[in-house]
Amino acid sequence: MAFIGVSPVTNFETTTAVQRFNGDGSDTTFTLTTAVSSVQDVLVSVDGVVQDTAAYTIPDGTTLTFSAAPSSGTGNIFVNYLAPQTGTVTPAAENKGNFKAGGLFRTNAQNLTANTTILATENAQVTGEFTVDSGVTLTVNSGGRLVVS
Repeated sequence: MAFIGVSPVTNFETTTAVQRFNGDGSDTTFTLTTAVSSVQDVLVSVDGVVQDTAAYTIPDGTTLTFSAAPSSGTGNIFVNYLAPQTGTVTPAAENKGNFKAGGLFRTNAQNLTANTTILATENAQVTGEFTVDSGVTLTVNSGGRLVVS
């Protein structure tokens, strides 16, 4: 059956809620902690008044630049992030596969170099012959299963 609807995201996404700045009546630039791709990705408020995007620019994605200095006040500038910011989640090296030829072949090491236990609740598989190095212990608990193929 064909997929209907919006495709699921391929990366972890999160939206930063809000960032606050203190205006001093003279500074016009503030550094955003989250990079954005355009002024449309944020909603900016000064002293409770939502600013039109003509009142500020974000030329490099992280520098919020006002055309006139915001008034002085503690936390009087609010930047609400509207667009999800994409990040990546990188699995630990031991949880990644080793692949060749565009994923056609999965490769694995041929030597067990650290003590390893296959628990009673686990199934494990190793492909091809392998060697347990000297001084290293491989334990398969009762109920666990190790398949060598």
